[in-house]
Amino acid sequence: MNKSIIAGCFLIASFGSCKKDFLELPPQSFISSATFYKTQEDFAQAINGTYAALRSLYSDAYVMGEMRSDNTHYIFKATDRGGQNVQREQIADFLDDASNAFIANKWTSSYNIIARANQILAQIDAASFDNTAKNNIRGQALFLRAFSYYELVQYFGDVPLHLVPTQGVEDAALAKTAKAGVYTQIIADAKEAATLLPLKSVQEKGRVSSGTAKTLLGYVYMTLKQYGDAATVLKEITGSNQYTLLTDYAAVFALNNKNSSESVFEVQYIQGSLGLQSNFAYLFIPGLTNTTPITGVVGNNQIIGGWNTPTRDLINSYEANDKRKDASIAYYTDAGGVTYPYVKKYLHTHANYNNTDDNWPVYRYSDVLLLLAEALNEQNKSSEALAPLNLVRKRAGLTDVTTTSQTELRDIISKERRLELAFENHRWLDLVRTGKAIEVMTAYGAKVKANPQAYYYPAGSAPLTQSYNVTQTRLLFPIPDREIILNPLLK
Repeated sequence: MNKSIIAGCFLIASFGSCKKDFLELPPQSFISSATFYKTQEDFAQAINGTYAALRSLYSDAYVMGEMRSDNTHYIFKATDRGGQNVQREQIADFLDDASNAFIANKWTSSYNIIARANQILAQIDAASFDNTAKNNIRGQALFLRAFSYYELVQYFGDVPLHLVPTQGVEDAALAKTAKAGVYTQIIADAKEAATLLPLKSVQEKGRVSSGTAKTLLGYVYMTLKQYGDAATVLKEITGSNQYTLLTDYAAVFALNNKNSSESVFEVQYIQGSLGLQSNFAYLFIPGLTNTTPITGVVGNNQIIGGWNTPTRDLINSYEANDKRKDASIAYYTDAGGVTYPYVKKYLHTHANYNNTDDNWPVYRYSDVLLLLAEALNEQNKSSEALAPLNLVRKRAGLTDVTTTSQTELRDIISKERRLELAFENHRWLDLVRTGKAIEVMTAYGAKVKANPQAYYYPAGSAPLTQSYNVTQTRLLFPIPDREIILNPLLK
C-alpha cells in the first residue's frame, strides 16, 4: 500500500456542516484524528470525506472495467502518443505493466477509502451521540471498506488487509493476505453493514443503504460461486419493496432521476466550481476541435476525448427493437465522412465545457435482477430464473425468454448483462467471474488485429503484434511498482 496514504490516514477531509447535503461542499481542511473525532458532526464530516474518494476511484474506472473488454475500444491517436494515451491503450490491448498510472489510481484510491473508513470504525464506538445515527455512519464506513476491498481483490488478487488505522510509516507495510481471507473480511463487513444501515426509503439520498450492502454480498457470493447464498440475499432485495425499474431505460440516466427508485448505489457528482463535477461525456465522445455539435457547449476535447468507444461487436449484439441501443449509443460523422459511435448515457444538459452533472451508476436494480437470474440458473432453477430476466427484457422492449435449458439461459443472461449494463464497468469483471475472459478476449483480439480499421485505427496503423496475449496471468493486474518500492513485502 502507498505509505504516504496509510501514514496520513489519521487525517480526514472535512466537508462542512452535516446539516447540508454531503455533496455540496468541497474539503475545507485536514484535521488531526486526536482532536477531530468527538461529535456526531465530526463523524458526519468524516464519512463525507470517505465518499468523496469515490470520485477519484471512478474518474477513470472505465479503462479497466470496460476498455479491457470487448465492449469498448479507443480511437487511435497517431499524432498524440502522450503517456496517458499510451497507458490507456496498453490496458485495452493487454500490454499493461506495473508502471501504469491507471492501475496505480485503482490501487491508491481504493486504499484511500479504506484508510478513511478505518479511522471512523476505530473511534466511533467511543463517541457519545445518538445510537441510530452512529449505526448509520458505522454501516456506511463498513460498506465502503468492504466495497473497496472487493475492487482490490477482483483486480489484483491477494492484497494487504488493513483493518485498523496505522500510526506511522513503520506499520504501513503489510504482507499480502490471500484472497480467500480478503473475501472473508468483505463478507463480514458487508453483513454487518446490512444490519446497521437503514432501508433506502429512509436513508439520505446519495448514501448507501441496507440494499446496497446486500447487493455487494450478492456479488461476492456470485464471485465465490456460492449461488444459493447469492440467491438468498438478492431475494431479500427484490422482496424489500424498496426498488423498482423505471419504465423508460433512457430515463434511468436522466439528471432528474439521480438516485431514483432503480438506483442501488451511484457515485455523486455536481457540475459547478466546487470540484465535484463529472466529465465522462467529454472523455467518451470523439476528440473534436469544437464539441458543440455533440455537447451543445463550445470546447476542444482533442486531447481528452476518444476513449471508451463502443465496438462493432457490442453494437451488433443488440436485438432488433432493443430500446437500450439508442439510449446508450449515438454517432458522429467527421468532416472526412468517417462515422464514430460514442457513449451517450452520460451526456446531458450542462453549462460549461468538461463540467457535467452526471452521476456514475455502480449498482442498479436491473443489475440485481440479472444477478438473481444467474444465481438461480446456476442452481438448476432455470424456470424460476425467467421471471427476473424477463422483467429486464420487457423494459428493453424485447419478448420474453422461454427456454429452460441451463446452458442456453447462461449465455442469454450473460448477453443481457452485457447490454443492460454496457458502459457501467461490469463487462470485464463479468467475463473474469464467469470464466469467459480468455476465450472471449482472445477471439476479440484476433478480430481487432485482422481488421484494425473496424476498431478505429486510421489506415496504415494497427495494434502491436504482441497485443491481446490473453493468459491466466492477465486476468489480474500487476501491483503498481511504486507500491512495491515502498513495501517490498508486496513482491
